Amino acid sequence: MNIAPEPPAGSDAERAALRATLRTRLLAEREAFAGSAGANAARVALSDHLRAALVPLEPACLGLYWPLGSEFNAAAALAADASLDKTTRALPYARRVPRSLEFRRWDGQAPTLVDECGIASSDGAPVVPDVVVVPCVGFTRAGHRLGFGGGYYDRWLAENPHVVAVGVAWAFAEVEVATFAARAHDIALALIVTERGVV
Repeated sequence: MNIAPEPPAGSDAERAALRATLRTRLLAEREAFAGSAGANAARVALSDHLRAALVPLEPACLGLYWPLGSEFNAAAALAADASLDKTTRALPYARRVPRSLEFRRWDGQAPTLVDECGIASSDGAPVVPDVVVVPCVGFTRAGHRLGFGGGYYDRWLAENPHVVAVGVAWAFAEVEVATFAARAHDIALALIVTERGVV
């Protein structure tokens, strides 16, 4: 995976403010889209494209995530895929101090545990997936993602460079590099899947 170059000139505070504004806009757009007439068809299309992207990777252990709010439910999209029946599944568990992420084996049932960030997780044994599905608030064609700003996935991916990271996003969440300049520690995803196909 590639580490992005430094962003254009501007203070850290200015860049953080721009990201926060972009994140707020994209989250509002996603919320509106989730209730729109075309949302169900888009979910089906994204599910199909995600399965088509993951199956050839033949993951031994697949890292997923439990969706927040209007986030795409990748776990549900893959639940009935017989070609992934023998694949071990895992959910991330985030710690606030020190800020870190690990994946824990997951049985596929609705989680009853939440991590230190309040996100549903698993109490299974720690594992290191060979493929992870990463939710994106926004993304660039170069494979960089905008998340919630905690940097959890970037840190974990930097520590596990052998892992294939597959982003999922709605096509409207693509942003121009000029709008969203990657930082030095931002790790590009191997590919990003939308309802229109693979980026």
